[in-house]
Amino acid sequence: MNIIVCIKQVPETTEVRINPETNTLIREGVKSMINPFDMYAIEEGIRLKENLGGKTTVITMGPPQAESALRDAIAMGIDEAILLSDRAFAGSDTWATSYTLAKAIEKIKDFDLVICGKQASDGDTAQVGPGIASHLNLPQVTYVKKIEEIKEKTCRVQRMTEEGYEIIQAPLPALLTVVKEINTPRLPSLRGMMRAKQAKVLHWMTKDLDLNSEFIGLNGSPTQVVKIFTPPQRPSGKMLQGEPQEIAEKLVEIIKPELH
Repeated sequence: MNIIVCIKQVPETTEVRINPETNTLIREGVKSMINPFDMYAIEEGIRLKENLGGKTTVITMGPPQAESALRDAIAMGIDEAILLSDRAFAGSDTWATSYTLAKAIEKIKDFDLVICGKQASDGDTAQVGPGIASHLNLPQVTYVKKIEEIKEKTCRVQRMTEEGYEIIQAPLPALLTVVKEINTPRLPSLRGMMRAKQAKVLHWMTKDLDLNSEFIGLNGSPTQVVKIFTPPQRPSGKMLQGEPQEIAEKLVEIIKPELH
């Protein structure tokens, strides 16, 4: 069972900076961490390898500093890591990101399962996982809360819904996006941290992948951010005191002029 886990390094702080020319996040030099939902994807990939054998590979796309996220994944128990880093990838939206990741997976070729976190904390779109599946023409199941069974050519999973969950069977290879209910991520062991420090992380650039240059980076992104601004601060509210009937009458008097 060969498992690929796609992760993203996200800002560890809410104090992010925006590039005024491209209206994209400035990631270089910002304290970062593995996207929280991707931690569950990493853990599930490791558990599947422990139970079924095989190999785990983690992939991320980002600036050179994203290598630290890959080493953190290796410290948890991932076998191999690949960093997609090139100036040409900068400014990618979810479509361009999923396209680039799909091309990297395409290059790996030998895989049975791709696992992603359900969404990234800095974008909250939940589009990259399904986008990868679309580019690779893979069956996909999103919001997976439990992998019930994996056989040679199929997997059966529980997909979380608002009312409960669905049981879905999909042919392999397939892509799954997972939610936090699926497991509890482990802490890295001392041996794992030592191995992560010495591990070789593969670096792939545009020249290493079979990419259409029109589909990558800012220019290859259909989504364009026209303007980013901070909404003006609202004036402080007014606290009404008294009995319920008295408060209701005061509130009517305040609202009434706004209705004309």
